[in-house]
Amino acid sequence: MTDLECAEGPAESLVMYSAVTRSIKVSVKPLFLEDQSSPAEHHFVWAYQVRIENTGRETVQLRMRHWRITDSFGRVQEVRGPGVVGEQPVLEPGEAFEYTSGTPLTAPSGIMVGTYQMETEGGETFDVAIPAFSLDSPHETIHLN
Repeated sequence: MTDLECAEGPAESLVMYSAVTRSIKVSVKPLFLEDQSSPAEHHFVWAYQVRIENTGRETVQLRMRHWRITDSFGRVQEVRGPGVVGEQPVLEPGEAFEYTSGTPLTAPSGIMVGTYQMETEGGETFDVAIPAFSLDSPHETIHLN
């Protein structure tokens, strides 16, 4: 079962997205990087801060990641690979792992969603939801219906 929540962040008005799957809480905070983006050249860059917290009773290790990135034009990129930022962290009960990564797009907005594959000490693997989160830049015109 996955629980989703979205809460306003600190004064920077950042939004944090969270999901819990099998006692593993994944929280993501995206941030548009104006200084690394070149809107005139259709180059938009975001950082995203991730916190993975083991609120359960069993030790788990993050083995794989899978991201699905969809830009505002509907183009989809899939990213799969071992671990995150070159690591496959082991999370004992009560422990958390945090990292920051980023993604460029050729569109001024998009959405990311994904899963982490976790493995228990007994060798069982299961997927943990990474909540869908919005990649918004100030260069996107928003139209409300």
